[in-house]
Amino acid sequence: MSAADSVLRPGDRRGWLAAPAVLVLLALFVYPFLYGVVISFHPMNGGHFWSNYAHFFSTATQWGTLWITFKLAAPATLINVAMAVPVAFALRRNSRSQRIVTTLLVIPITLGTVLIADGMLTFYSPSGWFPQIIHALGLYSGEVRLTHNYWGVLISLIISDFPFVFLLTLSYISGIDPTLAKAAGTLGAGAWQQFRLIYLPLLVPGLSMAAALSFVQTYAVFPSAILLGAPAGPTRVISIAAYEAAFEQYDYGMASAIAIVMGFVQLLIVGAIFAFRQAFYTGPATSGKG
Repeated sequence: MSAADSVLRPGDRRGWLAAPAVLVLLALFVYPFLYGVVISFHPMNGGHFWSNYAHFFSTATQWGTLWITFKLAAPATLINVAMAVPVAFALRRNSRSQRIVTTLLVIPITLGTVLIADGMLTFYSPSGWFPQIIHALGLYSGEVRLTHNYWGVLISLIISDFPFVFLLTLSYISGIDPTLAKAAGTLGAGAWQQFRLIYLPLLVPGLSMAAALSFVQTYAVFPSAILLGAPAGPTRVISIAAYEAAFEQYDYGMASAIAIVMGFVQLLIVGAIFAFRQAFYTGPATSGKG
């Protein structure tokens, strides 16, 4: 065998790498999902195989968590996307300001939701700095309550998820060919027209991806709903219902059924977002440098 024959071909390397990747995918994602689906059809107290799902949709305190979670996830996603677009557009060119802002926004990602919640309890609680400043300035004399309610959880979701949405939006808008807007400018298009007619349609595919990922993250809210919300009332989200079924009632079949329903709702919303994206331009938005 020659030395050339002893060298592994690139195609063979890809084959060798593909097998471990498939095994990892099966072990970490496919098998846990299929296992959860199977045990969701095994009610702890017996009955029909669909009893867990029937119980979920026939109990107001259970199926109501779908709407409660949606009322948190949808506004948080829309607010984050709406704030990310103008900030990313203003910082689309590589500059010192862009580097400073992106560095600062890494901090909430590094802290995580628990530390963000702890900081919010110090800053936004009735005895925190924010209410004291409001009272000192005479802007409001009543109790300012932004924790242990709906607003506390919503603010936490915005703080923790905005950097993620912003960085995705910035990376996409930075790749849009600036000569397209310049060409429109030579034809008399102003700054707003350039953004509305050039940048925004090209940005929709990236925004839809950021919105889909953001919604999936915020719909799975758990620590913020407990630390900053009212988990027995207005912020009893679906993840809390799954937690109670698994670790308080030890009914893992019911917990799996709730998780499957939760995943199905997320899949529906993500599918709707991607369907909406198809109404816009989906061609290339960048150009190479030559």
